[in-house]
Amino acid sequence: MPTLPAAAALTLVFCAPGYPGETGDAQPFVDQFAQAVAAAAGWPRGSLGAVYDPSEPGGLARLESPDAGLAFVPYPFFVAHAETLHLAPLVEADVAGVGSRERWQLIARRGRVHGPASLAGFTLVSTAGYARDFIAHAALPSWPLPHDVHIEASGQVLSALRRAAAGEPVVVLLDQTGTAALASLPFAAELEAVVQSPELPVAVLAVVRSRVPAVRARSLRTALLGLAHEPGNAELLAGMHLRGFVPTALPGRVTTQ
Repeated sequence: MPTLPAAAALTLVFCAPGYPGETGDAQPFVDQFAQAVAAAAGWPRGSLGAVYDPSEPGGLARLESPDAGLAFVPYPFFVAHAETLHLAPLVEADVAGVGSRERWQLIARRGRVHGPASLAGFTLVSTAGYARDFIAHAALPSWPLPHDVHIEASGQVLSALRRAAAGEPVVVLLDQTGTAALASLPFAAELEAVVQSPELPVAVLAVVRSRVPAVRARSLRTALLGLAHEPGNAELLAGMHLRGFVPTALPGRVTTQ
């Protein structure tokens, strides 16, 4: 692939609110990822850096920096902030053990919840609790939440599941990984899934505020789609729990990048 002319260095911001991981632990992986992707795209050495922030406020602050040209975020974050950050999706992540699509499930004490009205006065806990629009319009489009439902963002869903099983007015919205682990809990028999989402993307890599010129975005997209097929990248992707990337097909959107 021909090498693109030098340009101002850009930063790829990784932000995954609610999921395990600290900046120091993740930084070596995101650095290697940025280097590999830039090389595959034919970008000049040093033209793409990366940072990781596990919090929504920290990620948003970093994405407002003028050098933040790309965002790699869970789909709930994308839904919550795509409009304000002018996020243009390039590719979707193909996540190890999950794939590129997943269904979220609303978990409640068995027999406690029979419909949306049953949730009046409840607390809904989820790793995606920071993204109310995602919960209301993407994950639970057929379940209009009562106005007094309190939505809580937390990565500590185990304690919330325990509270729900004990009969407290708590429900938990789990992603596919969380739902798969549910059966292993000693109190799993006390819980049930009462509704599930449509199939939704897991994570999106997007351009921020058109800060990546179109020609560079195209080369980057091609590189990302072929990354898993390049020799030597299997270990890099596995370290980030990825199998690779797929073209975007976001609900309600047509991607032209």
